[in-house]
Amino acid sequence: MSIKRKACIVGAYEHPTRHAPDISLAQLHADVAFGALRDAGLHKNDVDGYFCDSDAPGMGGTSLIEYMGLHPRHMDTTETGGSSYLVHVSHAAQAIAAGKCNVALITMAGRPRTAGMATGTALRRYEFDDPSAQFEQPYRPVIANLYAMCAKRHMYEFGTTSEQLAWIRVAAAHHAQFNPNALRRETVTVEQVLASPMIADPLHKLDCCVISDGGGALIVARPEVARDLRVPRVTVLGAGEAAGTTNGGRIDLTTSAASLSGPAAFKEAGLNPRDIKYASIYDSFTISVLIALEDLGFCKKGEGGAFVQDGGLISGRGALPFNTDGGGLCNNHPGNRGGMTKVIEAVRQLRGTANPEVQVPGCDFALAHGTGGRMSTRHGSATLVLGRE
Repeated sequence: MSIKRKACIVGAYEHPTRHAPDISLAQLHADVAFGALRDAGLHKNDVDGYFCDSDAPGMGGTSLIEYMGLHPRHMDTTETGGSSYLVHVSHAAQAIAAGKCNVALITMAGRPRTAGMATGTALRRYEFDDPSAQFEQPYRPVIANLYAMCAKRHMYEFGTTSEQLAWIRVAAAHHAQFNPNALRRETVTVEQVLASPMIADPLHKLDCCVISDGGGALIVARPEVARDLRVPRVTVLGAGEAAGTTNGGRIDLTTSAASLSGPAAFKEAGLNPRDIKYASIYDSFTISVLIALEDLGFCKKGEGGAFVQDGGLISGRGALPFNTDGGGLCNNHPGNRGGMTKVIEAVRQLRGTANPEVQVPGCDFALAHGTGGRMSTRHGSATLVLGRE
């Protein structure tokens, strides 16, 4: 069953905080939930579907449903890391198309900055029964090192340079200066990116995302409900999800599961990369963006460096404006899960409500893409193609 035009995003809200030492995780979820409901012009009693993942406290979705006083008849707690919230939009659209709910609420929140997490160096928690633990835990993997392997391999195979990767941070920083809530609003040059401390060769500090608290929420509704609301309608046109693994050691470090989720989303939407006016691309690291752009079909494999250099991703200047809120590199990466904010900024662009300095003229089709987990080992990819009604 296709979900094309079966559901609309009618509410979107990003928490303005980037540091929340005095706000509980449950309260952050509630804050963004009611912010999205206000944006849509709906009441919590209108919600009959609820979606979250393991960033939810307590007994996950059940605890938050109780905390917020919701009464859903459908719920989903799919976990694919930072890409979960794009999967949730797809699953919400599927549930709506199947008659399981009419108005779906999706929330995420996190407090890693308050917890003191360091840039790119926090260890992932390995469960004793995780089948990969016995092979990986002895080597003490850290997030930055795992992505650095992808960058190093891409450089080896295709001649990609650190300067080209730096252009991705330059673009994100250029956009972030116009976002009053962005954690890092200062513009940077390629030279400044390369002069920043090395975290994991070849990734410098400014190749890595920020660490922030905060969260976001979305409201996905049946088209008949959306038509009665006084908000611009953003329609779900296509969605794809896929998993990338080590494949028993037969792994290509330069290719992500976006190579599967992207084509699926475009096929369902009946569009191709040339139709996209704006793209929100998960940017945990600059290399994440470059590989995703190739895998999604915006350029050929190995040509990502040339595609992004010299401002190729800067709104009003480049061929593909990306992450016009500053993205995870500069604006916000709440809970180390940036997929939610990718959808929110895509909604702003399609509504025409992004900052005027970075608003893409005539933005009728947008893409949001999330990567969850670790691209060099196992990860989940999710892609949404969205359109303006």
